[in-house]
Amino acid sequence: MTNPPFLPRYMGIATFMRMPVWQPGEAADIAMVGVPFDGGVTNRPGARHGPREVRNHSSLIRRFSQATGHNPFEAARIVDAGDVHIERPYNLTDAHGDIEAAFHAWRGAGLKTLAVGGDHSVSLPILRAVAKDRAPLGLVHIDAHCDTGEDYAGSRFHHGAPFRRAAEEGLIDPKRTVQIGIRSTLSELDQWKFSRTSGMRVMMIEEVYKRGIAGAIAEARRVVGDKPCYITFDIDSVDPAFAPGTGTPEIGGLTSLEALLLVRGLSGLNVVSADLVEVAPAYDPTNNTAFLAANILFELLCVMTGQRPPG
Repeated sequence: MTNPPFLPRYMGIATFMRMPVWQPGEAADIAMVGVPFDGGVTNRPGARHGPREVRNHSSLIRRFSQATGHNPFEAARIVDAGDVHIERPYNLTDAHGDIEAAFHAWRGAGLKTLAVGGDHSVSLPILRAVAKDRAPLGLVHIDAHCDTGEDYAGSRFHHGAPFRRAAEEGLIDPKRTVQIGIRSTLSELDQWKFSRTSGMRVMMIEEVYKRGIAGAIAEARRVVGDKPCYITFDIDSVDPAFAPGTGTPEIGGLTSLEALLLVRGLSGLNVVSADLVEVAPAYDPTNNTAFLAANILFELLCVMTGQRPPG
């Protein structure tokens, strides 16, 4: 059978990184999966189309990291396990139930997951499955927003609140949670009060700028430690000059290079699973956002497969 990663990159089914499609029962280590759901957004929808567009642009990814020499595809058996089948997309809590069930099944099959959303509300049902029997997890959260807000328009589970809910449910340890790149104007001054009062380490973008990426990495590693943790990367952590294709863009964010270096610097952490969210392709006619997301996913794969920390 032809090996898809060695076909010309414009041929074949557009799977994540041109990895083989996983069939239940097959041996694998990491499943890349799509979560095409954006029913938790508070303003601009469109992230439901993120997984498909990121898959397409991930065909441009090659096999080796030139920076480190690491090849995640040799270090682990990586597959594309398809998308979550969300049978009830018009009901937020029901849709979250579908997502949680899918991740329970993948974990039951012995797979770590690298998920592609979808809006950031999907991280909560993923964490419910990933953290089961090993909670609370540490959390590295790279984002423009803390996502620890109050209820909004009658919902507790929108994309601005998943990590408040995760902390309240005991899925993550606030004192082992670091939130990196936070910025934007606010609806109210204490909008992210829960992050600070619960003990989360909030690194505003101004602090990241002053410390530099190496300093931000060192602080993240200090906070999370060597216990199991989860990484979540919101594409709006990147400045919209580089990644405009997202529902809640915020000026003054990371550059593409800074985002890659930041993720790369998390190598060696005890990462149980990860996600990348909020790619909304319709807002970016250049497709640069999806392409950047694919490259960040490659760095996450390197981290998850044991790449040594750079330097």
